[in-house]
Amino acid sequence: MLGTHTMTNERLLRPATETDLAALIALERGAEAQLYVGQWSEERHRAVMTSGDALYLVAEDSEGLAAFAILRGLSEAGRAIELKRLVVNRPGRGLGRRILGEIQRIAFEDLGAHRLFLDLVDDNSRARHLYESMGFVLEGSMRDATNRDGEWHDLLLMSMLEDEYQQRSGARG
Repeated sequence: MLGTHTMTNERLLRPATETDLAALIALERGAEAQLYVGQWSEERHRAVMTSGDALYLVAEDSEGLAAFAILRGLSEAGRAIELKRLVVNRPGRGLGRRILGEIQRIAFEDLGAHRLFLDLVDDNSRARHLYESMGFVLEGSMRDATNRDGEWHDLLLMSMLEDEYQQRSGARG
């Protein structure tokens, strides 16, 4: 499936390459991103990127890398794809919403997902609002699942199903 995925000039995202790793890691280490996003080494990113089970996507603007996303679980038989990471350089300008819409299209239409899921830190209200507004449903919480600066936080589990995506987008399955 992944080999047939193509990007057109109309698409916001393109597949990342190993040459994007330094910029991607710098974006991940941004002050706001560090509050809500795991920090992976270059070696870990490279291993996941080349594993065949993940798709790294990037968006660029005139200043360079504007955002990136990681989709995982592409080789799983259950057709459940995880949005492992979505990092936007300058949040609050609508880029995350546009990227998330394209991620939904890629996951359900190009990759054939039945379920797209993610988790987020319980105090990340901006991301939660975005996901809910794009049709993701809160499934529950994983208590004390992540530690930030010595304080435990719950992770909220959210998902969208194939039929929910089709109803929202008018897509044909």
